[in-house]
Amino acid sequence: MAPPSHIFRLVRPAFRQQFQRTANTGFQGFTLRSAAGRRFASGVAGEAEPVVKIQQNWLKRMWDSPIGFKTVHFWAPVMKWCIVIAGISDLSRPAEKLSLTQNGALTATGMIWTRWCLIIKPRNVLLATVNFFLAIVGVVQVGRILNYNYTQKGELPQEQVTEAKESVIETGKKIEKKIEGAIKS
Repeated sequence: MAPPSHIFRLVRPAFRQQFQRTANTGFQGFTLRSAAGRRFASGVAGEAEPVVKIQQNWLKRMWDSPIGFKTVHFWAPVMKWCIVIAGISDLSRPAEKLSLTQNGALTATGMIWTRWCLIIKPRNVLLATVNFFLAIVGVVQVGRILNYNYTQKGELPQEQVTEAKESVIETGKKIEKKIEGAIKS
């Protein structure tokens, strides 16, 4: 038989009692815990779980999780770190050899997907993190390129962005013509 509920109201607020039910025996015992969740005493023998079982449970949970080891939600961020590492290694390259359009695209991709990863279900914090770092690396590289072009060539950042935009449009038109030619033949 369960204890009356008014007994729980009499216990000091800093403590709470937790009863563990079993199907046949009713109440097996109780554990007195503080509000922070620390155990003070236990009436149940063998309550502590071995470390190996806890690790197995974590691995099993990660395996069965919607963002676990067997899903693209885990492996996409892991592989995308390669792009971030490549961007970081480009910090040692001279700014004149870097592409403004490429780094601008990486920056935009990082910013857009960082936000999107926090909206989708299941929320993918791992992918949001890698995209955030991708955006940061892209911003640094774009800043380096714009600064170099301003100091060496005297071009204002607005002019550089306009040139990059026109270059992308021209490249797109060339690709479109090649595709049309391939379709006709």
